[in-house]
Amino acid sequence: MRRGARDLDESDVRVRPNRRGSRPRTKDRPAHADAVQARVIAVDRGRWRTVVDAGGEEQRIVTAMRARELGRSPVVPGDLVGLVGDTSGRDGSLARIVRIEERSSFLRRSADDDDSTERPLVANADLMVMVTALADPEPRGGMIDRCLVAAFVAGIPAVLVLTKADLRAPEEFLRTYAPLGLDHVVTHQEADGTIVGLDALRERLEGNVSVLVGHSGVGKSTLLNALVPGVGRATGAVNDVTGRGRHTSSSALAEQLPGGGWVIDTPGVRSFGLGHVAPEQLLDAFADLAALAEQCPRGCTHLEDAPDCALDALVEAGEAGTAGPARLASYRRLAVTLRKNDPWDV
Repeated sequence: MRRGARDLDESDVRVRPNRRGSRPRTKDRPAHADAVQARVIAVDRGRWRTVVDAGGEEQRIVTAMRARELGRSPVVPGDLVGLVGDTSGRDGSLARIVRIEERSSFLRRSADDDDSTERPLVANADLMVMVTALADPEPRGGMIDRCLVAAFVAGIPAVLVLTKADLRAPEEFLRTYAPLGLDHVVTHQEADGTIVGLDALRERLEGNVSVLVGHSGVGKSTLLNALVPGVGRATGAVNDVTGRGRHTSSSALAEQLPGGGWVIDTPGVRSFGLGHVAPEQLLDAFADLAALAEQCPRGCTHLEDAPDCALDALVEAGEAGTAGPARLASYRRLAVTLRKNDPWDV
């Protein structure tokens, strides 16, 4: 006999058991109050190498994986993270990164200026060290300008390190950046391997978390090997055909300085894209030009075709505080590209 709908009650409802268990899902995540703090020093194929109790007697290296709850949040060298699981550092052990502590700074770049995809480099850096060779490979001021913009956006002070001063005197190159008051160190390597100027560089780095940035072949890894004996970072020569350095470092690596502090060596780059930088941030990053731009008419774009732009005349006249026409041209090249990327700039 078929029963009508009105003859049914709650006792007739059949509930299919949950094959994954009866425990309801929740969006609440564990607080991980017992997580151990560590500093990320390297990233390699989905595994993060970290240091626990940095600077202490029980300092140890712990390999970790990213917990699912972090989502796609990037974890980069310099990050301070919370670890749970096996944090002993024994061979074969694997911890989990469950938390990224608040960052004091976050340095990024993009592949090209027209690519807005961010490529995180390092976190919590106190100082950007822009390494440039005076020769072999030839120095490029555009790279320094780009690094200065990235450092400004990240809120990191910068220092310029000129290597291979035995091949060319630094005075002419420094003349361009002298008006900026940019701190600099000049180095070169003697025949016996001694690096002249290393003590001056070490003095600026100790006590800080510093990041080395520059083209391939300019000597970043050579400096790191001298600053941290025994690190054994691979070094390479410059390509005789292209005049550019060969890539020898494939990933960022953080090393602890004997006198205190950390130094992070980044892979050599062909270009330092600024696609992640907003157009309105660019002029502020060129502090010498920003001061002169106050004399421009309201709404001036400061580009080459801008009517009544005061920058050309002031820079040509050598107004105090400006680094010269080459720097103005560098600003305008970047400004044109970033404006093309800006969907709101119409």
